[in-house]
Amino acid sequence: MNTRFYNAKILVTREDKSFEIREGELWVRGNTICYIGDGREGEAADAVSGIGEAEQALREASRRPDPRELGWDREIDAEGNLLMPGFKNAHTHSAMTFLRSSADDLPLQEWLYEQVFPREAQLKEEDSYWLTALANLEYLTSGITAQFDMYFFQDMVAKACVDMGFRVVQTSGLNNFGGTVKELEEKYLRLNNYHELSSYILGFHAEYTTSRELMEGVASLVQKYKAPMFVHNSETKRETDECRQRYGMSPTQLFDSMGMYDFGGGGYHCVWFDDADLDIFARRGLTAVTNPGSNAKLASGIAPVDEMRKRGINLAIGTDGPASNNCLDMFKEMFLVTSLAKLRAMDAAVMDANEVLYMATAGGAKGMGLPDCDCLAVGKKADLIMIDLKQPNMQPIRNITKNLVYSGSKQNVKLTMINGKILYEDQKFHVNLDTDEIYRKANEIVERIK
Repeated sequence: MNTRFYNAKILVTREDKSFEIREGELWVRGNTICYIGDGREGEAADAVSGIGEAEQALREASRRPDPRELGWDREIDAEGNLLMPGFKNAHTHSAMTFLRSSADDLPLQEWLYEQVFPREAQLKEEDSYWLTALANLEYLTSGITAQFDMYFFQDMVAKACVDMGFRVVQTSGLNNFGGTVKELEEKYLRLNNYHELSSYILGFHAEYTTSRELMEGVASLVQKYKAPMFVHNSETKRETDECRQRYGMSPTQLFDSMGMYDFGGGGYHCVWFDDADLDIFARRGLTAVTNPGSNAKLASGIAPVDEMRKRGINLAIGTDGPASNNCLDMFKEMFLVTSLAKLRAMDAAVMDANEVLYMATAGGAKGMGLPDCDCLAVGKKADLIMIDLKQPNMQPIRNITKNLVYSGSKQNVKLTMINGKILYEDQKFHVNLDTDEIYRKANEIVERIK
């Protein structure tokens, strides 16, 4: 598919992590952005974003392609609406859609051990396909173009995403209740070579669910493949305190001492961090994925994202799963990131909306290992969304990026494109699966699992 967007406002990401709104056209050749500019013949494609020297070199070399050679499959009049990078959901458990609104109003440990684990034990492999598909539909309505998933039956998760055209990064939920280091290695090799929309990062569930022996096995794979590693990290005070009792150090310090952070990666939640933990994340170039909706609902705490930002730690945002959140909505998460940071610091000036918007797009892409999907630029993958600016909550158009974070909503997502294909447009899905069948299958699973 070759697609031309015209009469658009285009959100360009600058090298200093700020944003600029330009007006003009964006062209997609296949799965790649091939032009951003005002559409004039012979014009240099000077809207290539500036994240690194490679993009700057591309800016010098790029000129407007000949539209006669492209042969448009679609030409879309954006009517002044905004094209921007898709959001990256940097931590989720997608197939937990079957637990939505059935395990609520409990603290984390009771929620896991009394409600979640017993029901998860009843899941069948095919269930993960349909439950992930359901989550993907919700992601599309929220402008999410990639998910970083940790759940069961990961071949089924990859298949559901690829069948729908959705981009997925997975990591392992290996723990004492299931899985082996050998299986983790096999998945790492297989799912990184399954499809261009599928990738895999080493990881395990959490320190409090995983034996020292299993963690050492994960560490050996990190060293073998010189690969990044992700894990639930310091989500609750109890988790962190009990880790200190077992090992005399925090989860972050434990993982680092075992060599699991030698080649990057990061952690999910990262709520109960001390200065030593922050220093490790900064020194190792790790990503902290904050999950404010889930952490607030489970009363786990507020992550110190402003302190992380000040230390130059890469920050990303995740919804967590639909059992603990229960809404897979990046707009809600962005608002919570900035408002909870302000509340924690008792300072309304911390965590500017533009910083949060960067976290939800480029920050997530960096942590997920998706450098080709971080921004709108020539040569980048066409993972983008169109925001309807003609709705009341986006008016007046005084500051678009502030509007996105402070007043934006899923209702503003007019179009979601992944890898050059439009999967959601004007409240209709184009995902190669029947949405009614997805809903029916999900409800059948819920009826079976009590």
